[in-house]
Amino acid sequence: MLVPTAFNALKSSRSISWSPTGRLQQTLAGCLELSGISLHSGKVAKVKLCPEFAGRGRYFDFKSNFIPASIDYAEDSPLCTTLSKDGFKIRTVEHLLSAMEAMGVDNCRIVITNEDAKDSEVEVPIFDGSAGKWVDAIEEIGLKLAIDQCGNFCEKMAPHVNQPVHVWRNDCFLIAFPATEVRITYGIDFPQVPEIGCQWFFTAPLDNKFYAEQIAPSRTFCIYEEVEQMRNMGLIKGGSMENALVCSWAVKGFRWHT
Repeated sequence: MLVPTAFNALKSSRSISWSPTGRLQQTLAGCLELSGISLHSGKVAKVKLCPEFAGRGRYFDFKSNFIPASIDYAEDSPLCTTLSKDGFKIRTVEHLLSAMEAMGVDNCRIVITNEDAKDSEVEVPIFDGSAGKWVDAIEEIGLKLAIDQCGNFCEKMAPHVNQPVHVWRNDCFLIAFPATEVRITYGIDFPQVPEIGCQWFFTAPLDNKFYAEQIAPSRTFCIYEEVEQMRNMGLIKGGSMENALVCSWAVKGFRWHT
């Protein structure tokens, strides 16, 4: 997993500092609840997002065990991002947490349950394989300024990169440069499927509108010829045409799509 490695590189090199953003912390204006099938376990999970005090941040509540949505609790896991604490795991958190950060939900209690009371791990629903449903739900419920337990507003702090940092694993790499605003350049070289091939994506200064329109709709994809192998590994039990784009080496274009 690249992200924990990158974050550790930043911390160890003292290349990161926390700076005020000039805006106050926010939370949800009310509670919202969504449920759906999970990509890898195939189980139905229910997620309830609740407003939280300023300074509490975003965290998962699973069977009254609190797991912060922090890179410090991330662990290596195949084909998903997993948070783990005290033997409890929350899997496939990437779409939900991406949407919450981009849409400005700084503080939130994320209550998550599934159909098996004995499970020590749970997986966030996949929906259509994108972050779009989370964005729609957050926009519908709306945001409000968050107050702390003393009734005070708090300014949002954000990490700032003080010098260039780069990390890599196999043929993947990540580089962060100091900047006054967030911009993203992303490239993929996937010659196995010509329809994907080599592509580059650039953002204007990243804000919630750009994210909602250009990034949130991006969907999970996989290779048809690798599906059986992934299922033999105990993965994608809930995978279907409704929640992923499936490409093929042998067939021009997408074999399945929605």
